[in-house]
Amino acid sequence: MRVPDFIFMLTHNDRTIGNALDRLDEVIAIGVKHIGFKDIGLSPAALRELTDAIRGSGARVYLEVVSLDEASEAASARTAVSLNVDCLLGGTRPRVVLPIIRGTMVRYYPFAGTIVGHPSQLVGDPSQIVASAKLIADMEGVDGLDLLAYRSVGDASALISHVCSAVAPKPIIVAGSIDRPERIGAVVQGRAAAFTVGTAALDGAFPGRSDSLRDQLRYIQETVMQMAQDPRATDAAMYAR
Repeated sequence: MRVPDFIFMLTHNDRTIGNALDRLDEVIAIGVKHIGFKDIGLSPAALRELTDAIRGSGARVYLEVVSLDEASEAASARTAVSLNVDCLLGGTRPRVVLPIIRGTMVRYYPFAGTIVGHPSQLVGDPSQIVASAKLIADMEGVDGLDLLAYRSVGDASALISHVCSAVAPKPIIVAGSIDRPERIGAVVQGRAAAFTVGTAALDGAFPGRSDSLRDQLRYIQETVMQMAQDPRATDAAMYAR
């Protein structure tokens, strides 16, 4: 089974952390190759410096939009173009964003479903979310979707599988509140292309050797590899260190 990409977000509670550049060295040292941040929390100049440092490490750069109003989302899309990030995640207004990124190399993964609040929450029943996913994924210029499966009410693992199947072959990135090995297992079994972790690793939520960021990232990397090699192995106890 394909190993989903692990995207580490230098974010806490849906904001880029103030010392993101300082923490980046730890992330790079573990060999993380997909690194992102949110559109709030740092100044444009600091985001530029962070982007350049991530790209200089050889990792792919991800910017996730959590802005709630149209003007802010458009501004975030322009920031993504200015920074020349590899992937723009999130946001709820593809018809606003697509003209801004058209002709660039930025790959675009807007949110599926209806998103409210901050931190962002996914609302609606599964059929509504799947219908939204199909509609948005069919738009020209949309490369895949950002799914807040664990920020919704109901069976998140089933939702991941349903959305991935509904929009295949376009990829799904599962984002938000992945804070335990069982949830990584659901990403693998649902055949999502990638998943993000930020707050949970910074808070030491995973049962790694310690709650240090390096041990947390190492644990996530090892766990997703093992689960992809043996899809039946979803018991958290098997991955306790």
